Amino acid sequence: MNISPRRSAVAPSGRPRGIPGANAVHHVAYTVPDLDQAVRFFTEALGAELLYVQGPVEDPTGDWMTRKLGVAADARAHVAMLRLGAVTNLELFEYTAPDQRRQIPRNSDWGGHHLAIHVEDVDLAAAYLRSWPGVHVLGEPETITDGPIAGDRWVYFLTPWGMQMELINLPVGIPYEQQVRARLYRPDQPWNNEGPVAHNG
Repeated sequence: MNISPRRSAVAPSGRPRGIPGANAVHHVAYTVPDLDQAVRFFTEALGAELLYVQGPVEDPTGDWMTRKLGVAADARAHVAMLRLGAVTNLELFEYTAPDQRRQIPRNSDWGGHHLAIHVEDVDLAAAYLRSWPGVHVLGEPETITDGPIAGDRWVYFLTPWGMQMELINLPVGIPYEQQVRARLYRPDQPWNNEGPVAHNG
């Protein structure tokens, strides 16, 4: 692959790189087979905070679902939004659709994905997850010993419905930091943010 991290702020076309006015990734979203199960796992096992649930999202007599969401016109969805840690909003969908594919992609498949959680102790976190029914930790944690992220300790695990996730601990001062000024985000805020609601006026 001919990919270099050293890129200018201007694309070859002469236009600035990036979306005008963008200031954050707002959320990531996953479709799950059972919304109640997924919300329960993320809140109870992973410490997420449930913000709201809505649905059904549907258009029984029109094609809004196709035009706006790219799914079958008669698909319907229920949605939950969660806060997962200090900076991640997580949106979960449970769809019903006549043409629904019900096989979760592998990491090697197009559209393959995983969600990684930074932890202080990967081994301790992996042992904790092994105690949860239905969770499958893929082997033992490993530490990368060379390359741009040498020192990274990690392990993959599967949720009870087969979604791929990762535990990771990335120390300060890893090799890629000697090559570029940009840095991967590191957590410096509390995992949970719940507390009293402030009212103005």
